[in-house]
Amino acid sequence: MLRLLLIDDDAERTAEQVRRAFPGLLHSVETARSAAEGLERVRREPPDVILLDLRLPDGSGLDVFEKIRTIDARIPVIFVTKTKAADAAIEAMKNGAFEYLFKPLELQRLRQVIGDAVRVAQLHAPVLLAKARMDADGDGALCGICPAMLEVYKAIGRVAAQDVTVLITGESGTGKELVARAIYQHSGRSKAPFLALNCAAIPETLLESELFGHERGAFTGADRRRIGKFEQCSGGTILLDEVGDMPLALQAKVLRLLQEQAFERVGGSETIRTDVRLVASTHRDLRARAADERFRSDLYYRLGVFTIHLPPLRERAEDLPILVDHYVRRFSRELGRDVVEVAPEALARLRAHDWPGNIRELQSVLKKALLHASGRVLLQTFLPEFLGGGDFAPASATPSDFDLATFVRKRVSRGAEGLYAQTHDHVDRLLFTRALEYTHGNHRDAARILGISRQTMRVKLRALGLHVARFVAADEELS
Repeated sequence: MLRLLLIDDDAERTAEQVRRAFPGLLHSVETARSAAEGLERVRREPPDVILLDLRLPDGSGLDVFEKIRTIDARIPVIFVTKTKAADAAIEAMKNGAFEYLFKPLELQRLRQVIGDAVRVAQLHAPVLLAKARMDADGDGALCGICPAMLEVYKAIGRVAAQDVTVLITGESGTGKELVARAIYQHSGRSKAPFLALNCAAIPETLLESELFGHERGAFTGADRRRIGKFEQCSGGTILLDEVGDMPLALQAKVLRLLQEQAFERVGGSETIRTDVRLVASTHRDLRARAADERFRSDLYYRLGVFTIHLPPLRERAEDLPILVDHYVRRFSRELGRDVVEVAPEALARLRAHDWPGNIRELQSVLKKALLHASGRVLLQTFLPEFLGGGDFAPASATPSDFDLATFVRKRVSRGAEGLYAQTHDHVDRLLFTRALEYTHGNHRDAARILGISRQTMRVKLRALGLHVARFVAADEELS
């Protein structure tokens, strides 16, 4: 008979769920209502599997977990909790928890997890991961309680302390840099530097110098030696954002750095040794790009040692109220507003939007709405018009739909602030939308029509929260 120990101050209800998941006499479920009682039972007769609540009347579940590990690190420990904070899940998984489940427990999932844990216990497999604690950065905290985000937190916990390359995938604006920073903060390199570099935002001719540095006289304008990011960040972590846009010629040099932790500056012959952990992120399908020879397959395999995928906002319905509340309170402080609540009809309108620009678009929309807001409640009328409120024109509007005089008059009558920036954003959104629609998503032609560079267009699209998937296929130049 297999013995399950449940350490939980609400033990009877959870124990009944466990018994329903495992009917019959093959399993015995014992309960302990406090940390002290649970630890005493573990010392006296170690169980096969432990289910541990995160919050106990006489201590933290994480502290109890540490003590269980000193008694017998081979016992699989499954956290069961109502606490849905990202840091708790990351910390638990990083320190070696077998799994992390939310209450109320889903019986099918519980049965699967305990079954897997039992098999581990029978094989006496160690479930110990290296420990590395780091205080969470509250300002950049990851938000969300949906199952997909819970998997992200657990993945961060599993890999943070392991000094391996990580590839973060997901659509533009989903928060890939936040995940990279969480990996860094929970790693053994958290006291060393963290640097992030967007490979798509730097011209190809300068990107190599940014990464590897250059010697004086290496090219026209190189009047002094430059120390690159890989050299500056030795001992720390570097994020290569949008690595899928890195030129092929430069990919070979990055591959060598991953293999040997060595490189030469541009125009130099001295071999520079470094010690960096590389985290890469991309909205591209690198496997497909490697198959099309637009990305080195050997570099793809090196980057993809451990992959974390971030879900788009449209697949995180239960997270939207949490994110809205988080950013409304944060931006209210930054903008000097008193808004502390979102009206139900405004939240309903936000829920109805498909958020092609993901978190970045949500942030932009909420900032604009707060600039129009008065009072302590964010009303639907403060939202941009393409969401169902305010005076912004829809993104699909034609030039004839826009009346500048009416737009300005309405803003002034409502005591507008920042009208110059709002008007420019509105006109830019209209121009970029129409130009891309007219060229069927061809960036080069759209940039030519607008009289700007493709890089400027890329930066503006991201700033406006416009998602190019509206106009082009997913494998076009930008999403």
